[in-house]
Amino acid sequence: MRKPVIAGNWKLHKTVAESIQLVEALNREAAGVSDIEIVVAPVYTALQNVAEVLAESNIAVAGQNCYPVNSGAFTGEVSPALLKDIGCRYCIVGHSERRQLFGETDAFINAKIKALISEGLGVIFCIGETLEERESDQMYEVLTRQIREGLKDIPADAMQQVVIAYEPVWAIGTGKTATNQQAAEAHAFIRGLLQGFYNEELAGQTRILYGGSVKPDNVDGLMAQEDIDGTLVGGASLKAEDFVRIINFKRG
Repeated sequence: MRKPVIAGNWKLHKTVAESIQLVEALNREAAGVSDIEIVVAPVYTALQNVAEVLAESNIAVAGQNCYPVNSGAFTGEVSPALLKDIGCRYCIVGHSERRQLFGETDAFINAKIKALISEGLGVIFCIGETLEERESDQMYEVLTRQIREGLKDIPADAMQQVVIAYEPVWAIGTGKTATNQQAAEAHAFIRGLLQGFYNEELAGQTRILYGGSVKPDNVDGLMAQEDIDGTLVGGASLKAEDFVRIINFKRG
């Protein structure tokens, strides 16, 4: 059985005080949850405060991004070692906003994944196609390239540290969500890619999350799909009530 992951990507939201208030509420409401892995990814300035609040909790903390070198003359960057130092257990890489707004390439994302793995951190590796790519029948080609290049030279025994998040770009922050069938088809395809690039056992063990306008009113249908192992939540992770409802999705 693959343990579900419900992760909240706060993006560029919340002051330190607001972040603490949110995770204190989450900690109270989700304290008894043991069969789901819960992750929150605050802004850099709130990471340490949030990690301190959640230090003895069942909620893991993630960075939203990193640079693939641990130290050096890289003004403005944050390394895997620094994320680990303040208590992070995960880091998100390859988010479509990083790819589109900041020009991050598959090769750069691959370097980040390697750096995080070598530091012993978990990776939430985002992939997904744009609306134009989907409508021009390039979706499977895009997903294949992103998986192949993003996981290049990552050995099978390191893949236990990797969680994949399928996020169709056209569904992120738009209010549009892939239908349950669309999401299920993409997840099944990704699992098939993992089987081809690695083996059947690894493909069966790797957790694949869905992201893209996940909300309390659509999470149950998404999580009922065989190959969907959790969600990467954006806007709905900023409200404790909404995120707790997503954590407590209705099973079957």
